[in-house]
Amino acid sequence: MMRFISDIRNKNFMRLWWAQLISQFGDRINQMALIGLAYELSGKQPSATGLAKILSFTIIPVFIIGPVAGVFVDRWDRRKTLFICDIIRGALVLTIPLVFFFWKTLIPIYCVVFLAFGCSRFSVPAKMSIIPEIVHKDHLLMANSLMTTTGMIAFAFGCAAGGFLVEWFGARGGFFIDAATFFISAALIITMTRDLDFRIDRQVIIDHGKEMLKIEHSFWREMKEGALYLFQKREIRLIIVILFILLAAAGSVYVTIIVFIQEIFNSVTRHLGVLAVTLGVGLFLGTVAYGKFGKALPWHRTVFLCLLLSGAMMILFVIGISNFANVWLAFILTLGLGVVTGPIFIESNTIVHRVADEQMHGKVFSSLEIVIHLGFMLAMLASSFLAEFFSAAGILSAVGVVVCIVGVSGLIWYKEK
Repeated sequence: MMRFISDIRNKNFMRLWWAQLISQFGDRINQMALIGLAYELSGKQPSATGLAKILSFTIIPVFIIGPVAGVFVDRWDRRKTLFICDIIRGALVLTIPLVFFFWKTLIPIYCVVFLAFGCSRFSVPAKMSIIPEIVHKDHLLMANSLMTTTGMIAFAFGCAAGGFLVEWFGARGGFFIDAATFFISAALIITMTRDLDFRIDRQVIIDHGKEMLKIEHSFWREMKEGALYLFQKREIRLIIVILFILLAAAGSVYVTIIVFIQEIFNSVTRHLGVLAVTLGVGLFLGTVAYGKFGKALPWHRTVFLCLLLSGAMMILFVIGISNFANVWLAFILTLGLGVVTGPIFIESNTIVHRVADEQMHGKVFSSLEIVIHLGFMLAMLASSFLAEFFSAAGILSAVGVVVCIVGVSGLIWYKEK
């Protein structure tokens, strides 16, 4: 990977990489702040339902704005889109601690979170679509590995920092830090090219406003083409199914494992942050290893084998922590879970880049976002409801068993094919 970095003559990719690293670091602090906020408003008791409610507003924009975002990302300059989205998100996040401080209610925070993550629906497909424009096709696998690593590093250190900050100083400070990271990211994006004109005059704003408000026939045709395109490519169809299952499992685990850890270790975000670091390190090691050796492995077999191992690690985690409540054992098992999960996302993004036409990248990645977030949110809401009747350990174990079954079934299906 370091050789790949040193071989890059165009600095645009590295500026994009650093921008995403910084903004995603802030996002993880924001995530811990939201968990702390939900904990405070639930009377300082672990509540899967309260967490699911506030986190739902980070996912709902995927279904409302996501279908529109993919079409516009393919029309607009993707670097300008990334820059403007960072500025808007930074301004929105900055209002959260101010709104909470003065109004003491979650309703305006729900609105701000919805708008901020609505902007992310433009930023995510723009980020993924711009990679083939600035990286040679022979380096796509390693580039995707590096971009995935960005998320893993940010996930690890952002959660760790956010966990301790929220534990010590409350939830509000995390929102200020997240806003600052968006502004820093925007500053890096603006330097990606010398000849890129970021001046937005009045006429440009009016023209873009008309374009968004006026729903033309071509717009709806492009949306239809994007949806149909997903099912015309066999590899992309399989990626959709795999990511839906994986994110549904993640959604089932998400709020339940937060409550599980809070109850076992008797802390709000401190242990969550430390375990998130371990998970991030595992994901980093898994993505680096796969980025180096992944070309030699059939991608179907790798993905299904990783699903099988991920389910097994989840079951071992629940059994081990329930019986021993040892934080070092939790570190080891979480590390293993990260190592076997990371390659799934790398290979999924790489296959889409290789199979999909370049002019369809925005719509394809936007549609994938809709699919995986649908699986995540439905499973999250279902598990938060079931948590009222079943133990967190029971739900987590059941999810691990289902993921194992999917992995084994996929390996058998692949062998028969």
